[in-house]
Amino acid sequence: MNYLTVIELVEIAETTGRRISDIVLEDQALALERSKEDVYNEMRASYLVMAEAAEKGLHSLERSASGLTGGAANKMRQAVETKSVFAGEFLGRVLARALAVAEVNACMGRIVAAPTAGSCGILPATLLTLKEEKNLTEEQVVMSLFTAAGIGMVIAKRASISGAEGGCQAECGSASAMAASAMVELMGGTPAMAAQACAIAIKNTLGLVCDPVAGLVEVPCIKRNAGGAANAIVAAELALAGIESTIPVDEVIVAMKSIGDTMPSSLKETALGGLAATPTAKGITKTLYKL
Repeated sequence: MNYLTVIELVEIAETTGRRISDIVLEDQALALERSKEDVYNEMRASYLVMAEAAEKGLHSLERSASGLTGGAANKMRQAVETKSVFAGEFLGRVLARALAVAEVNACMGRIVAAPTAGSCGILPATLLTLKEEKNLTEEQVVMSLFTAAGIGMVIAKRASISGAEGGCQAECGSASAMAASAMVELMGGTPAMAAQACAIAIKNTLGLVCDPVAGLVEVPCIKRNAGGAANAIVAAELALAGIESTIPVDEVIVAMKSIGDTMPSSLKETALGGLAATPTAKGITKTLYKL
C-alpha cells in the first residue's frame, strides 16, 4: 500500500481531489499488477455475493447444523414489513440484512468475509440498505467497498482484524468502522469525515470480547453483526454532521491493538470466558459435543 495510516490515505485523497475509493482502487491495481477494470470487476463479484447472501437469509427458516441459530432475519424482516418496528424502517432493514448474512454463514452458505466471516453481515447490511433507501447505483456501492477495504487494510496492518488476536473489537469493530467510512462516502461526505466515522465506530466497540458459545460463530456473533451495523450508522451520522473524534483515528486504531494485546486469551475466541463461560453456554457445549 502507498499509505500506512488512515490520515495518509485521507491526505492523498484531499491533495488529489479524489475519493478514498479511487485511491484504493488505483493502489490495488498497481500492487496486483492488474488493470483497474479487473480489480473493480473482482470487487463487483464480491458485492454480488453479498447481495445474494442477504436476500437468501432474509427469507430463510433454515437452522444451523448446531440448531442454535436460524430464522432471526426472517422475523426481523416481517417486523419491518408489518411496521412493528419503532426505530424506523431503515434501521429495521439494516438489522434484518445483518442477521441474514450472518445466518447464511452459520448455515455454511456463501458469504464474503468482510473483513472476517464472523463479521460478514455488517458491510452488506449497511451498504445494500443505503443503496435501496437512496436509490444509489451498483457502481457507487461497489466503489464504496474500496473505501471500506482501504480502511480495513490499515486496521489489519496497525492492529488486527482477528478475533483470536484482538477480540471481537477486531472483527465486528473493524467491520463497523469500514462500513461507517463507506457510508460517509456514499452520502457525499469528505475523506476527512470518513476517517472520523472510522474513529467513532472503533471507539464505540473498544474492548468488545470474542466469546463464541461452544466455539461456534453463532452466539453471540450473529446478533453482534446487527449491533455492529447499527453502530456504523451512528458513526456515519455523527461524522456527516461534522462531529469529530477527540482522539485521532490512527491513535484509536493503535489503542484497539493495545487493548487486544492485553486482553486475556479466555476472551479471544477460545470459548473459555465471557458468555461462553456462563452456565447456559456450558450446558449447550455439553449437549452439542456429548461431553
